[in-house]
Amino acid sequence: MRKLKNSLMLLLMLLIITPAASAKVIKTPTPKRPKGQTDVVGLRCDPIPTVRVAVIGLGMRGPGAVHRLTQIDGVEVVALCDVVEENVKRVNERLEKAGLPKAKEFYGNTEVWKEVTKLPNVDLVYVATDWKSHAKIGVQAMKDGKHVAIEVPAAMTMPEIWDLINTSEKTRKHCMQLENCVYDFFELTSLNMAQQGLFGELIHAEGAYIHGLQPFWGAYWNNWRMDYNQNHRGDVYATHGMGPACQALNIHRGDKMNFLVSMDTKPLQNPAYIKEKTGVEPKNFRNGDHTMTMIRTENGKTIHIQHDVTSPRPYNRMYQLSGTKGFANKYPTEGYALDSKEIGSDVAANHEDLNAHSFVPADVKKALMEKYKHPIVKDIEEKAKRVGGHGGMDFIMDYRLIYCLQNGLPLDMDVYDLAEWCCLAPLTEISLDNNSAPVEIPDFTRGAWNKLQKLEFHQ
Repeated sequence: MRKLKNSLMLLLMLLIITPAASAKVIKTPTPKRPKGQTDVVGLRCDPIPTVRVAVIGLGMRGPGAVHRLTQIDGVEVVALCDVVEENVKRVNERLEKAGLPKAKEFYGNTEVWKEVTKLPNVDLVYVATDWKSHAKIGVQAMKDGKHVAIEVPAAMTMPEIWDLINTSEKTRKHCMQLENCVYDFFELTSLNMAQQGLFGELIHAEGAYIHGLQPFWGAYWNNWRMDYNQNHRGDVYATHGMGPACQALNIHRGDKMNFLVSMDTKPLQNPAYIKEKTGVEPKNFRNGDHTMTMIRTENGKTIHIQHDVTSPRPYNRMYQLSGTKGFANKYPTEGYALDSKEIGSDVAANHEDLNAHSFVPADVKKALMEKYKHPIVKDIEEKAKRVGGHGGMDFIMDYRLIYCLQNGLPLDMDVYDLAEWCCLAPLTEISLDNNSAPVEIPDFTRGAWNKLQKLEFHQ
């Protein structure tokens, strides 16, 4: 009996002092690159002096895109497409009132876009439809010989992501996700600061999409966005947070994401909204009110992403960069904190002084933002703010897309950015459905993730 007791005690001690085994990472298959294809990292195509654009999707985002594109020299909007005829007619009337040629019209059903991608006089297909149709339109546009720009998120499933990658690699056509938040003025300035070494080595980045959508749910055609949240679980709209975070950490430009872990709350507010509007309580509503995801990279960096479209919290994309010598923060207060080598003894001694390390003063912040203003903004900032689109960042996004096409330059965002920022939708769902298990994030470049060493905005 004593021997058995001693054996049990020894086993218990071993369990206490032996580190727990790492949680098993769920593997994510990476399809083999089709024969004859190579990566499109740094892809350059022949310059297009006048970019002829077809816009597909003229609901909430499309009309604004048409307006912005017409403010850029060397752009012709040659085709307009939407399921709803009235949407097409309304935008074409705006072109006429602006003294521009009417675009060819396509409308009437959910397959009419296939006529648009075949048009011989189109260089760029600009996709602003519902999420579930984004990838298939993008794939067909490239197969039909067009460059493609797709609204966020550009893909919702892993097969869609790989289809876009393989088609871009095979056709050698640009496939860019229209992620506007990387072009916000604070994000661009902070990115430039980081690239100039002001924050030291970046070790952590945060981003989010926290935006109560109750006033907007009814504006989504055929209720597609709420339906997607009802039928799917996870961070279904991660790119606004992911884009700036991944750019700052040079993802697939010297580093890569290895795995993620996701957690969510139970769903309360969206089901309540549906019941309030329809009188019917939805069954099996999948997506939680709040989702948070942690990511670890090959180089030991971390990313934290949140999604919340139901709570009364103020709009927030978080956007934080933490480095060894500095810190940037956008929400709820814009500010920078920098490492100080000259900490006074009185301050250092008083560890209870919560203001001992705070944001730099307003005048210093202003001077820093002027000194580190991103080069791509300097010549177009005034026009961007005048034309608009979320304060001007939408115009910068469109301007940069057209500028790079006109000059035969690599785009600021490539198909691998699209894949990395969109993969949270399917991969967080896998994590959540497996009790928050870690899930592998594929190397979407299939070996080219360190071919470049940093993000560049070519000029």
